[in-house]
Amino acid sequence: MKVLSIDFGTKRVGLAISDPDQIFAFPYKVMERTTRDAMFSELLEIIENEKVGDIVIGLPLSLDGEDTLTTRQVRNFAASLERRVDLPIHLVDERLSSIAAEDELKEAGLWDRKRKKNLDSQAAKIILETWLARA
Repeated sequence: MKVLSIDFGTKRVGLAISDPDQIFAFPYKVMERTTRDAMFSELLEIIENEKVGDIVIGLPLSLDGEDTLTTRQVRNFAASLERRVDLPIHLVDERLSSIAAEDELKEAGLWDRKRKKNLDSQAAKIILETWLARA
């Protein structure tokens, strides 16, 4: 089954997905945050349509490994998602994933506007690659 990775943000939610063999990670999409219900509805539809078996959520710890306000928001989001799906949810340290994602997009030659548009799903891909390497 596939693994869905989520880079949760207050404005956008980046998604990445694995292949069914859980070897490769691919950027999937960036969801613009509107309402909480709309976000969960779209996520549940993706989870069902893509036959997701595990969910990985990036956990934004501070550089010294401590929780921040954003960390607590992500933990709350994960708990809310856990109540809606009967799938394993894994929290993965995402420190520096956005920086790595931007570097990858620069190397791919994407201009600033395209980089910004794809940054969140690219960060989700890096988070997923981290989890797949450990699994």
